[in-house]
Amino acid sequence: MEIVALIPARMGSSRYPGKPLAALLGKPMIGHVYENVRRNPLLKYTAVATCDEEIRRYVESIGGLAVMTSARHERASDRCAEALLALEKRHGAPCDIVVMVQGDEPMTHPNMITEALEPMIEDASIQVANLRAPISSESEWRDRNCIKVVCADNGDAVFFSRQAIPSNAVLEGSDRNVWKQVCVIPFRRDFLLRYTQMKPTPLEIAESVDMLRVLEHGHSVRMIDTRHQTHSVDTPADLELVSALMASDPKLP
Repeated sequence: MEIVALIPARMGSSRYPGKPLAALLGKPMIGHVYENVRRNPLLKYTAVATCDEEIRRYVESIGGLAVMTSARHERASDRCAEALLALEKRHGAPCDIVVMVQGDEPMTHPNMITEALEPMIEDASIQVANLRAPISSESEWRDRNCIKVVCADNGDAVFFSRQAIPSNAVLEGSDRNVWKQVCVIPFRRDFLLRYTQMKPTPLEIAESVDMLRVLEHGHSVRMIDTRHQTHSVDTPADLELVSALMASDPKLP
């Protein structure tokens, strides 16, 4: 089975412009994401998908693979689909699974890629999956930059939101039931290309969450627990927090 990873990144983030190249523990943030992801042994290759020359030049300066895409994409999944076709043309062969890892997830451990992939490798019916992690603080639960997810008993996502869902949530103890999306997202190759043909949907646009397009078109998203601590970077304050967390995490390379 051929598996590749794509890391979408752009300089024009509305919440934190220029964040892919923001300095984090002595190197641009996108460098941490790229180097952590590429260490997973299941991947044929890892590439950064970007519309910005600054990002391309940096990735190539560290010996990485980057592919330029349109600047018009609103969703990271659409950017990755464009990049995938360009890379398949370059490499001369299609892949089976594409793992999308957002460029603002510098705490991604290489084993998180394996966690996300294992259920898809074992169950051919799963077309797209996401990692999820527990939320343990009320501030993170109420943070609109943190995408919350509620799930059915079988682990499929019911809804994603930037709002604090579910209401009256239990944030501590054995009955913890509040989860956040972790943007390590494997797609089956053909489903990713199908995603780009689906019409953008009202909830997807309102929440600015890629996976809502999948749900609103009647498809399933399997959520998978990660054992690793993780926190995305959406603001300069997040960058400071993640810097401290990464500096004290012996599990990260």
